[in-house]
Amino acid sequence: MDFPKSRDLFANEELYLRRTDLFKETDPNEGLASDEYVRAARGLRRYDLRDELTLNNDQAFARQVSEAYYINCWQLFEGETLDMWKTYGQGLAVFSRFDLLRNALSPMLDDILLGIVRYGEKDMTGYNLIRFLYTKRHQFSKERELRVVLQCYDPVAGTNRHFNANNFPSREPLDELNPLHPWVHSFKRRRIDLKTLATEIRLSPWATADEFEEVKTWVKNKNLSCPITHSDLTNPLTPTLDELRKIG
Repeated sequence: MDFPKSRDLFANEELYLRRTDLFKETDPNEGLASDEYVRAARGLRRYDLRDELTLNNDQAFARQVSEAYYINCWQLFEGETLDMWKTYGQGLAVFSRFDLLRNALSPMLDDILLGIVRYGEKDMTGYNLIRFLYTKRHQFSKERELRVVLQCYDPVAGTNRHFNANNFPSREPLDELNPLHPWVHSFKRRRIDLKTLATEIRLSPWATADEFEEVKTWVKNKNLSCPITHSDLTNPLTPTLDELRKIG
């Protein structure tokens, strides 16, 4: 995570969970199966008008269901990569273990799922919207994601916000015509105990000496016993962030 997010985590000791449908900004298929998979699972024919309308309806329904789920993302760690640091935060990484995370989530009153994300649809069967929340395209496989999913339904919501005035089903909810209720928030926050969750705090390859000292102060003030380390990729030969962005 970046340093503003890490300061928030240290100060408030809360997990931040973002509403699933908002991830479509970076992944349009977040929480959805591919059109090809839906057609095969539902017996729909490409280019058949009625079946294509059914496809629109199914994908819009799945999107609206995803509005009731909030996600917090972790990585199954095998080693650092500059790409992960560049993409998901130039600040620090919080290390933990699966059992510690599960224990941190278990006292919560919410319905919470914890599981590994699968990449690609080759081994996926059936038509299960929860499984879609835990399936991403192969291009994201480098993330090795472990996903926390919190369920929080809008008690007065429907799943028909994708229909226009002529009763035509759009592929996405029509937010301007049929907006979400104001109490459907873009994120949720849940208290955790960092002392029992964090096993290591590791700073990015580009962290400055002042940032390292700031993290040391946070760890001391929060009575955390976990070590603070520099990235394994810290090296005079490591490209700068600007250089990495030019590479792509």
